[in-house]
Amino acid sequence: MKLTSDYHTHTPYSHGKNTVLENAKAAKAKNLKEIGITDHGFNHLLFGLKRKNLPDLRAEIDEAERLTGVKVLLGMESNLISVSGETDLKTSDLKNFDLYLCGIHEVLRFKSFSDMRDVMLKNYLAYKLGKTPSNKIIKTTTAAYINAVKNNPIDVITHINYKCYCNLTEVAKCCADYGTYIEINTKKRHVSAEELNAMAQTGVRFVINSDAHSADRVGDTKIAEEILRDASVPLDRIDNIDGRLPNFRFKEYKEKNL
Repeated sequence: MKLTSDYHTHTPYSHGKNTVLENAKAAKAKNLKEIGITDHGFNHLLFGLKRKNLPDLRAEIDEAERLTGVKVLLGMESNLISVSGETDLKTSDLKNFDLYLCGIHEVLRFKSFSDMRDVMLKNYLAYKLGKTPSNKIIKTTTAAYINAVKNNPIDVITHINYKCYCNLTEVAKCCADYGTYIEINTKKRHVSAEELNAMAQTGVRFVINSDAHSADRVGDTKIAEEILRDASVPLDRIDNIDGRLPNFRFKEYKEKNL
């Protein structure tokens, strides 16, 4: 298994250590064809990308692509901010981006207090206390993910089930229906081999991403390889390995609507 592209990396524009160019050079050193610069979404209270910095970020991306020959996509790891599936990537922002990732994070400005309570706080308390979340919590988180996928042209759901627990098969079914990928994240263990198998049964497709916060981790696949050794997911269900590139829905959305 050889990674073709890495669509989840961070820079100092949010919470990363290395520049766009350094990430792109690391991608080139590993013979990757594409890389996504996907800094944290606008509503992240500590590390969110600032809209005013988008022109500078785009300029760095264009320069990195020119210097390295690696295709560099300006993306965002947007934040799911409501049970109804809203994210902090507004319709008016979409023209500025090439890649649309989405996950659930801590320390966010949610749409309302009830959204923060139901999407993050109850999940996070269960995680910290080492308890299994209630069926109600899981149902709510599942609905939030599904609404986000239905209502937004999301390319990839990041680190699903990490501190925020959902019905993985129901979310995977929705992702399969709408053409959204589920990420196998190599920074954190967010699903087991058994859970990966269950999602694969729905027909959903996957990408492996490093979630690199430093250039030395760009293109890392270690955790994914460990999980896949214990799983029965065919490698042809992973669309950014062995020379393949994903068919992202956001690109098609932009061509039709923007």
